[in-house]
Amino acid sequence: MIQGRWKLPILFRLFADPSLRSSQLMRDMPDISQKMLTQHLRELETDRLIERIDFEEKPLRVEYRLSEKGQKLMPLLFEARRFSASHPE
Repeated sequence: MIQGRWKLPILFRLFADPSLRSSQLMRDMPDISQKMLTQHLRELETDRLIERIDFEEKPLRVEYRLSEKGQKLMPLLFEARRFSASHPE
């Protein structure tokens, strides 16, 4: 569910800011391509870690946020990050 170079950065970014558009995610992660961002967002949505909110407006406006399942996962990810920082080898 969280494998892939960009899934963790996307999840941490959505944790920091509760609702973001894909253009904001692109600005925050300048090395990611539009294709990879779209692919990872779709996979995270399929796995129900994030939710896609379509405002059904013209021009198209879509935002992403962590789902309840994604929010429950975040404490584990923070602990894994803390563990890896204290064990660099």
